[in-house]
Amino acid sequence: MTGANLLGDFLASRRAALDPARTSLPASLAPRRVPGLRREEVAALAGISTAYYAKLEQGRAARISAEVIRAVEDALELAGCDRLTFRALVEDTFGGPVARPAARRPVIGVASGMVKVRPALIAMMNALDAPALLHGPRLDVLATNDLAKVVFGDFDRLPVKERNLARWTFLDPRARIVHPDWRHIAPHVAAALRRLTDGRGADHRLERLLGEVLLGAPEFARYWADYRLYLNHRGTRRLFHEAVGEFTVHYETLALPGDDQSLIVYTAERGSPSQDKLRLLASWTTPAVDAPAT
Repeated sequence: MTGANLLGDFLASRRAALDPARTSLPASLAPRRVPGLRREEVAALAGISTAYYAKLEQGRAARISAEVIRAVEDALELAGCDRLTFRALVEDTFGGPVARPAARRPVIGVASGMVKVRPALIAMMNALDAPALLHGPRLDVLATNDLAKVVFGDFDRLPVKERNLARWTFLDPRARIVHPDWRHIAPHVAAALRRLTDGRGADHRLERLLGEVLLGAPEFARYWADYRLYLNHRGTRRLFHEAVGEFTVHYETLALPGDDQSLIVYTAERGSPSQDKLRLLASWTTPAVDAPAT
C-alpha cells in the first residue's frame, strides 16, 4: 500500500466503470481498447485540460483547487464513500487540507497488539437471544456469543491470525456454506477491506492479511481490482445451517465510540419461520437443567 499511486488506481477504476453512452459527450468513432471513459473524456466533462487531468492521475499535479476537485467528482459521478475517498487520496498524495463532506476515519494503529474487549460488552453479547459478533478495525473477530458460534463457527478455536472476517469469507470453506449468497456478499467484504486501506499510512498487519487473501482467493483479487468501497452497515442476508436449512436475518452494525470496535447483531423477523429456526439453534446453547433430587 505504500509507494503506490493509489489516487491513480482509484481514478482509473472509476473511469472504467462509467458508460460513455450515458454521458453528454458525442459518440466516439475510434474503437475503445478498454471499457469506460478515456482520460480526455473525463477532462472534457470536468472542464479541465487533458494534460492536467493526466498529471492528476499520475500524482504530479499542482495547485489543485476546490473547483477542480468538485468538477472531477461530478465528471466521474462520485458520491458518498467514493467522494470521501477521492478527497482523502488527493490530500495524502499532494498534501494540504482538502474540504471533506465528513470527518476522516481514525487511523488504524500500526503496532497494536491483542485488542482488549470490555467484560461488560461480553456480558451484553451473551445476554442477547440473537447471534452477535464483535470485530476490530481490521475486521478481526474479537468476540462472539454462543449463538454466533453455532451459526458461523467458533472463531475462538482458530489460530489468532485466522480470526478475521475477510480471511474467513474468502479462505474458509464454511463461509460459502453459511452464506448461500456468497457471490453477492464477498465483493462487499472485499470493498469493506479496501475502504480500510485507502488514505492510510503503512499498516504491516493489514498488508500481511491482504497478501494472504490475495494469494489464496482468486475471486478476492478480482473484487479488489474493481476498487469498490462499502459503507452499508445494515441489511438482510440469507444464512444456512445444516440442522435447520436456510433462514433470513436482518443485521445491524453498531460502532462503539472510543473502542474502535463494531458489534454486528443478527435478528429474524418476529413470528417468522426464520425466528423459529434461530430459536432452535439457540436451544443448543442452553445448558440442561438437572431435575431436583427426590
